[in-house]
Amino acid sequence: MAIKAIHNKAVAIESLDAKEAFMKFSQGISTAVLPRRRYVFVLALIWCSLTAMSPAASYKYKRLGSQLDAQTHTDPGIAMMGGGTDQDEAFRWLCGKGHNGDFLVLRARGTSDYNKYVNKLCQMNSVATLIVPTRNAAEQPKVAGIVRRATVIFIAGGDQSHYVNFWKGTLLGNAINTHVLAGKPIGGTSAGLAILGQYVYACLKDKPNGPDLSSREVLDNPYNERVTLVRDFLQVPLLGNILTDSHFAKRDRMGRSLGFLARIVEDGWSKDPREIAIDEKSALLVEVDGRAKVVGAGQGVYFLQVTEPPEVCQPGQPLTLRNVAAYHEPTGGTFDIRSWTGEGGEAFSISVEGGQIHTTRTGNAVY
Repeated sequence: MAIKAIHNKAVAIESLDAKEAFMKFSQGISTAVLPRRRYVFVLALIWCSLTAMSPAASYKYKRLGSQLDAQTHTDPGIAMMGGGTDQDEAFRWLCGKGHNGDFLVLRARGTSDYNKYVNKLCQMNSVATLIVPTRNAAEQPKVAGIVRRATVIFIAGGDQSHYVNFWKGTLLGNAINTHVLAGKPIGGTSAGLAILGQYVYACLKDKPNGPDLSSREVLDNPYNERVTLVRDFLQVPLLGNILTDSHFAKRDRMGRSLGFLARIVEDGWSKDPREIAIDEKSALLVEVDGRAKVVGAGQGVYFLQVTEPPEVCQPGQPLTLRNVAAYHEPTGGTFDIRSWTGEGGEAFSISVEGGQIHTTRTGNAVY
């Protein structure tokens, strides 16, 4: 009777972390099941077992295709996607960089739905999803090993605070850096794009399922408690001194981006930070030499660079920041990240005075 009760509870909690699993396991396994004098001993045994097994069980890995890793070469490249509808052209480009190898989707929450999508779109040796939802899981050597063996890495959307809290500074984070420094391709969309640059808006103070931090909130107070910036999570070549953002025009994120850039200067991280801001349904495909092409059905990509320090960037005061150099690159245009110059787009200037945005574009257009 006691053995059966314990077995049933073990099956129910096999994918939980140790603390949560222990709480669920111990519920009901009491003197009603075991004699009182054995109760403490059994709970101690359960705790030791769960702490030993739960970190390995707290990640999920699902793979389609060959179970044997491909032996192939790769080409470096960065597929930067702005969220919304996935862009087939961007995924095909990323797959091509992997030369029919092993495509790995990384995420902290969610499902393995990308497996079928990528498997149908590309001819890869395998397509897999690795879900790493805790810091303990991100410290598992098996997790890092899966990442190291991947040919292509794609970081899905979701909540970038999970990526920062769970992965930054772990074996998993180190394995991603090793991947890109080895010349293997990487991509990301939405939250997955947000963590690719040296500077990251981390969403650490956002409420679960709450509203996005708005441009107006940041323009009115660049030191709003929700403006949580971190740096040096990943070390992606070409993306040093760069902040990345998604859903840009669609969600009116220009104002908050200007506030983030002003904070990076004011806090002493950089004198001239840059941003690559990508609209929904748009993607930027970056070659190893820095040349990049805009694809997709969205409004394209916005490239921003601070040229002078903010005049006013203080807690509780509206932002004043002048002469930010901007370049809008629509679909089909090209941009060189190394030289920070583009072809086929429009250069303009943006200033913020007392929290109000002004541009040199016709009609004071922002986007």
